[in-house]
Amino acid sequence: MNRWGVYVRYDFLTSEEQAALLRWYKSLNENRGDRARLRRAECAEDVLLTDAFFRFLNQMPDSWREKKPILNCAAVAGLLSHIKSDNSGASFATLLARPSKGDKPAMSELRFQQLQKSTTTHDFYRRVIRAIHLLGGSANVASLGNDILHWHQEFEHQADREPANRLAVRWATDYFTALN
Repeated sequence: MNRWGVYVRYDFLTSEEQAALLRWYKSLNENRGDRARLRRAECAEDVLLTDAFFRFLNQMPDSWREKKPILNCAAVAGLLSHIKSDNSGASFATLLARPSKGDKPAMSELRFQQLQKSTTTHDFYRRVIRAIHLLGGSANVASLGNDILHWHQEFEHQADREPANRLAVRWATDYFTALN
């Protein structure tokens, strides 16, 4: 339930999946070659062509191979590889609203709106990488992993009929609440 008393459902990662994702993310520090290969990918399709991606899949619970579309998994691995440090204190959108230098948010409202309105998987991938770089590489691994899966769910299927359950609404709530 959010602060307005509206039930918000957006958990695309179980606690087991979050733990596995964080273990994999931490393992990238010891395996810089995998991190480099994943970072060089320009889109999720490129991630699919790397051995690093298949090592990622082997570290995830079986449900990832059985239930999650492979392209969505590739997007998670590729995008999270750009995070230099896990900032688990706040959601991805909240971090984008916090000032990085001076008084201005890390991501401007215009760029934030463009990110929310991404119309293709390639466009979304590119904009998330830009957002991570604007955060200096510090983002919430579990939050962003969940958000990537949420975005893909809405892209591949119709967005939830309840506006409070949509990623764009949740991101806007987090972003604009953090601005004030």
